[in-house]
Amino acid sequence: MLAALEEDQSEADVLRLALHQAIADLGGLGGFVHLRGPGGSRRLRLTTAAGLPPDISRLWGDIAWDAALAPAVAAQRNTTVWQPADEVPSGYMPPAGTGVVAVPLPGPDLPLGVLSVVTVLPGPQTSARYAFLAALTRWLSDELRRPAAAGQEVRPVWWQDESPSAPGLHQAAFNAVHVGTWDWDIRTGEVVWDEVMLRVLGIEPGSFDGRVESWVALVHPEDLPWVLAGTEQAIHDRGEYGSEYRVCRRDGTTGWVEARGRVVVGEDGEPARMMGTLWDITETRLAMDAAGRALRHMSDGFLAVDAEWRISFVNVRAEQLLGSSHRIVGQTLWDIGEARGSGIEQRCRSAAARRAPVGFEVRWPGDGRWYHVRLVPVPDGQTLYFTDVTERRQRDAERAAEERATAERAARVEELTRALSRAITVDEVVSAVAERVLPPFGATGLLMMSVEGDELHLVGAFGFPEAFRSRLVEVMTTGGSASREVLRTGVPQYFTSVSEYADAHPRTADLPALAQMSAGAVLPLIVSGHAIGCCVLSFDTPRAFGKEERTLLGALGGLIAQALERARLYDAEHARAQALQRGLLPSTLPSVPALTAAARYLPAADEGIQVGGDWYDLIPLSSDRVALVIGDVMGHGVSEAATMGRLRTAVHTLAGLELPPDELLATLNDLVSGFGDDFYATCLYAVYDPAEGTCTMASAGHPPPAVVDPTGTISFPDLPANPPLGAGTPPFETAEFRLSEGSLIVAYTDGLIESSLRDIDTGMDLLAETIGRHLSTASAPRPNGGREPVRPELAEQTEQTKEETDEANDEAEAERLLQLCDSLTSTLIPTHGRADDDAAVLVARTRVLADRDIASWTLPEDPVAAGEARAHVRRQLAEWLLEDLVMTTEIVVSELVGNVIRHARGPIRLRLLRSRTLICEVSDGSLTTPRIRHAGDTDEGGRGLQLVSALCQRWGTRYTSDGKSIWTEQPLLMESHTLGEAALLDVL
Repeated sequence: MLAALEEDQSEADVLRLALHQAIADLGGLGGFVHLRGPGGSRRLRLTTAAGLPPDISRLWGDIAWDAALAPAVAAQRNTTVWQPADEVPSGYMPPAGTGVVAVPLPGPDLPLGVLSVVTVLPGPQTSARYAFLAALTRWLSDELRRPAAAGQEVRPVWWQDESPSAPGLHQAAFNAVHVGTWDWDIRTGEVVWDEVMLRVLGIEPGSFDGRVESWVALVHPEDLPWVLAGTEQAIHDRGEYGSEYRVCRRDGTTGWVEARGRVVVGEDGEPARMMGTLWDITETRLAMDAAGRALRHMSDGFLAVDAEWRISFVNVRAEQLLGSSHRIVGQTLWDIGEARGSGIEQRCRSAAARRAPVGFEVRWPGDGRWYHVRLVPVPDGQTLYFTDVTERRQRDAERAAEERATAERAARVEELTRALSRAITVDEVVSAVAERVLPPFGATGLLMMSVEGDELHLVGAFGFPEAFRSRLVEVMTTGGSASREVLRTGVPQYFTSVSEYADAHPRTADLPALAQMSAGAVLPLIVSGHAIGCCVLSFDTPRAFGKEERTLLGALGGLIAQALERARLYDAEHARAQALQRGLLPSTLPSVPALTAAARYLPAADEGIQVGGDWYDLIPLSSDRVALVIGDVMGHGVSEAATMGRLRTAVHTLAGLELPPDELLATLNDLVSGFGDDFYATCLYAVYDPAEGTCTMASAGHPPPAVVDPTGTISFPDLPANPPLGAGTPPFETAEFRLSEGSLIVAYTDGLIESSLRDIDTGMDLLAETIGRHLSTASAPRPNGGREPVRPELAEQTEQTKEETDEANDEAEAERLLQLCDSLTSTLIPTHGRADDDAAVLVARTRVLADRDIASWTLPEDPVAAGEARAHVRRQLAEWLLEDLVMTTEIVVSELVGNVIRHARGPIRLRLLRSRTLICEVSDGSLTTPRIRHAGDTDEGGRGLQLVSALCQRWGTRYTSDGKSIWTEQPLLMESHTLGEAALLDVL
């Protein structure tokens, strides 16, 4: 309690409060405090008394050191003393007193004084009370040893070193400025004062007795405790002494003096004398007090420091920050415990170096509050003003926070606007809202619903369990929810708690629990005055939606509505464009014996939802040959897509005519040229023959395919440079090369390998690298495309079972090729599968027809050729275990060879191929095209090709470099043979 009170109390007040505390704790009648005189003085001087009549207090005035009273005994023994009332001289005790307890005040060498209490309880006090008194006196001694001027610099006592050449010069100077000198013999207590000092203290010359006690009697009672304590401390430290105190002159006036001195030790090393100066500072103090009174109680903290940053003055507010003025005056500012850690030293020194008023702010460690420190230089040091700016900083912080919140809200709206402007599809709009709205608002869930007709449809959801979504589907159809109400009224609804939602919508009161939602906002999405849907934000804790927050959410709802409507229109147009694109490209690739193929098409990342002009195709030709086609019409749009569809149809038609690649491209070039000057296209057309293992290829401005041989070597064939379709004139040159069993052909459009960041050469290198990396990690394909050769021990296996096995193997290989397509598109088009240009890739793994499945003969140009041909057929089909096809095949061969003998010219060749069908080819050197005639009932000829058409699955003619070849295909299954025989009877 005393520690808390002393901050605003003088030393006299501190003595009284400590005495009152001691009296109260012991339950005494009263008490007093004696202080020992300075130096070696052996007298105790009464400084404070309480609770006793004045007559008794006067008896306890000055006490000799060797007196028998309790205070003197306690001082002599330096220990606590209990003196019964019967040992106290008569009249010294009140009637009810039972004794006196005296406790010495600890000092450096001798006690500083004694605190005494007159008790009413008989006998000595308890040990607990003695311990309390000991703690109290230690605290009191510590306070008395902290004088106001402690630690201040003492100017050199130059009068002690007077120059011999100018005797009396210093003394004359002292007299001129009214500075007195004094010399105190500590051991004898004698004091020598000069005339100036006597005049300052109001003593007539010749009336001073030279005793130190006479000086003590002049010190103001309120200042005496710490003046004596300061004196004792200087003697103990053998150092310098300085203090300012009031003196009570004999004429009744009071004045302020300032004393400075230092201790001089004797030959024995012990303190012997103290010498110094004293001068009147009354006018200075009065001026300071006048200013101090104004400063002392000002609302801001104020303190003054000297040139060494020692505190010389503090007001009440500054004391609250730094501590009692009696404790801190004379100390360096940043050595005070309350100021440590504030960083004020560096700031003050830096500011003082400028020699101009400076202000800065610091956070005070003691109370954690912020203060604006105004440092103003003065001639003898600095003055510092402390203004509490905590509330202002809080207001500034709140204002800044509000401004930041406003800026953040504007930034959120701007970010959402940018994100929504980039969002093209409905899914992208939902994702943008989830990323840009949920985190800033602390929302945990998002629902977006759109109106289609009279029904609500869920278009996106984040952060909701599956059970809630299932229930939501029911609610959207039956009604009774907040969403329906918002769509009906067009007014947002905000629910701060589950109970508030349940009260408003009892039919769907179970929704918040299923959604794990404690609060929510339901925003209508309105475009051009029509509600197109609603947006729901959910929160997992109750939430009070403020006015600004509701305004912001309403504004965001408008942005979301515009973006959602735009995305819905885009999705609708995009769906139509995709349907158009799917209709123009093959839905599936045909299954052919010559190879297994897979393809991928990726539309361009174009916000205009335009269809592209890239296409691919796989066209079965005669004799198990197959055409691989890939092309690119320049540009995007419906017109280009239509051109692509026309070209694809034209390629199918021309391929059906068995035109070689160069002639086919020449015909296509004429077609594209007729479209107009703005239409150009590239095209790669390749024909692969599995019987010969050759690939004939021609390119019209298209990049070459990548070819991977069975060893994994990747190459790009050196194709002749032909111009794009519509940009040049025929002829188009071709290239032919052989492909081994299991080779890989990778055809592509330029959108796969070329972009704004990559040239075509770099793209082709990356394509080859990606193919090699994928093939090195993927499972290797089985020989012959996954098919097993026909072994004799499996001769009894039906053709149906073999075909099913081949089909399963083809599907497995096609899946592997699809994986390669996906690997190529994901690597070469890294922007999440969206390219600058549309891209197509066609991958095929080749198969070669085994030698055992091929038989060929040269026939003579003679009528006997038909008989030889039939004989060859019978033997070969028997070897292939196809006896069921002998009769129909003999008829077909006879008719075809007979036509050559009758209408064409040699050389004549016959070739049989066993594949999924039985292929029969009859070649000659003529370019005459056979045509089916419709013979009358009585005509003897003209029915040969009718028989061929009836007996075969399909037939046709293709032109070769040295003539033509008529080919037929017959199915291998028994049911088809039976159908063929029935057709023969119909013709006959």
